Amino acid sequence: MYFLGIGGIGMSALARWFNENNYYVAGYDRTSTELTRQLEAENIYIHYQDGVDFIPKKIKEDKEGVLIVYTPAIPKGHLEFNYLKDNGYVLQKRSQVLGMISVGFHTVAVAGTHGKTTTSSMVAHLLKSAGRDITAFLGGIATNYGSNFIANERVTPETVAVVEADEFDRSFLALNPDIAVVTASDADHLDIYGDKSSLETSFKEFIGKIKTNGKLFINEKIAKELTADYKGTVCTYGINRGHFFASNITMKNGFFEFDYSDERHKIERLRLGVPGFHNVENATVAIAIALDLLLSPEEVREGIDSYMGVKRRFEYLLRGRDTVLVDDYAHHPVEIEAFLRSLRALYPERKITAIFQPHLYSRTRDFADGFAESLSLADEVILLDIYPAREEPIEGVTSEIIFKNISVDQKVQCSKGELLDYLKDRELDVVATIGAGDIDQMVLPVRDLLKNRYHV
Repeated sequence: MYFLGIGGIGMSALARWFNENNYYVAGYDRTSTELTRQLEAENIYIHYQDGVDFIPKKIKEDKEGVLIVYTPAIPKGHLEFNYLKDNGYVLQKRSQVLGMISVGFHTVAVAGTHGKTTTSSMVAHLLKSAGRDITAFLGGIATNYGSNFIANERVTPETVAVVEADEFDRSFLALNPDIAVVTASDADHLDIYGDKSSLETSFKEFIGKIKTNGKLFINEKIAKELTADYKGTVCTYGINRGHFFASNITMKNGFFEFDYSDERHKIERLRLGVPGFHNVENATVAIAIALDLLLSPEEVREGIDSYMGVKRRFEYLLRGRDTVLVDDYAHHPVEIEAFLRSLRALYPERKITAIFQPHLYSRTRDFADGFAESLSLADEVILLDIYPAREEPIEGVTSEIIFKNISVDQKVQCSKGELLDYLKDRELDVVATIGAGDIDQMVLPVRDLLKNRYHV
């Protein structure tokens, strides 16, 4: 197996599966990261320069016995990609390979423009903590396991694969799940889809991929618009609404507590270690699936109580008396609004400083007003430059188009390199770092600044 873009969160989970199953695995990525270093420690060879000479000899000499897996983020001019394609190697996208693997399992596929990583990790943890044999391919590092991959012990008709089904590049259409989840369908990836209608069409196609006699679990808020033509079993979930629902939500010592109900069960006073009303919704559908797969209410309670979340999803870095630091991957206005409303519910009387790095020029252009509105839920906003990821700059698109419409009085623009100097002179209370780019590199320096100042 040879991976082009092996350091991606989805690609690395696949690489780990093949490595676990005794394939020779190697790969290329543009930069060395903590994740690629972990893969190297697991005896996976990785190089960081694009060049045909760096492709391992074992890959070059066994064309018939090699599968090349690539991410859509690989640029068209990539030397290794073009060499392998021109020389007749079998190349497949990550999504195609995930579809190929999951055929052998009873598959739970979690899709949605928001919430799919947390929801899939919750499903996986509930099953794993109850002793079920599973394999999981996640879009984030599950704190309970320190990995984006959970290995199965064997493959039987009862073995479950939990996979994150990504709508980017229509990747999720390579899957044929037994159980599917759709958490949200807000407009996103408009560089791929063009408009929300096309995105919704793709979600409908994904729903149509569910196996005969399979089940769809879908957020009650979007069920009507996405399931009008679907003939299979539809199970809705939500807060106080749906076939499966959470109710009686309270906050206690920084945790959310709630009751879960459906036609057959009522599980009272569940305590969720990852805060957020949106995470209560995610937990609700995870519980519904776990019960559908015959976990007991007692096993569900134990699993929810021991669930520790996903890195960069409402992740506490500091929880001191005088200062709090929370890091979140939110990169869409709807996600930011959900995150900041939950943070405000936890800390209603305290000053919230939001540090946000926009992700992609196209997303900034498409949702500038929405970003400004959602960020205005904070008391103070520090807006960083756009992280370009796979994109070239778009004329006239900078973080300024968000900044000018942020309605709070305390707001500033600065570069990532200027951030710490700016923070040194500010009174800080509850601080949130937000975004999907490389803002994660600033989280520990910000934490250390707060620890030193407030003696946490």
